[in-house]
Amino acid sequence: MSITVGDNFPQGSLLRVGENGPEAVDTASLAAGRVAVFGLPGAFTGTCTNAHMPSFVRTADRFRAKGIDRIVCLTVNDPFVCAAWARETGATEAGIEVLADADGSVTRALGLDFDAPPAGLFGRCRRFAALLSGGRVEVIDVEDSPGQCSVSAGEALLEKA
Repeated sequence: MSITVGDNFPQGSLLRVGENGPEAVDTASLAAGRVAVFGLPGAFTGTCTNAHMPSFVRTADRFRAKGIDRIVCLTVNDPFVCAAWARETGATEAGIEVLADADGSVTRALGLDFDAPPAGLFGRCRRFAALLSGGRVEVIDVEDSPGQCSVSAGEALLEKA
């Protein structure tokens, strides 16, 4: 069962690359203020790189103007891939945190995991966008197909912020 409006974001640990290498980021930190969270199948994949991330880079300042404290991207990749992809896509410069769900445990807790064997994707995150307030889901939209980026795009979520 997938996470829905009114649910709390699941407890778990994500990773990012810090000054001394990988460091844990407790999902409990997403309970501070209002947070835009979007998940995607994988860094450096087509729709993620060419549509989904750019939609949040374009809208990052407008989210902040609406009182969103953090913008977080969740992906089932390792933290080194996430850091490189964040730099390459402009996410770092835009202040978007790209956090690795390296073992997929948070994605599974969200109920948003999927496999796409022909593309070599296993245990990946379905494409979604959500607004959290105090760690509780205010809005969540999940794409029907991993290749789509419409209801989960930055502009679509911004309208609901």
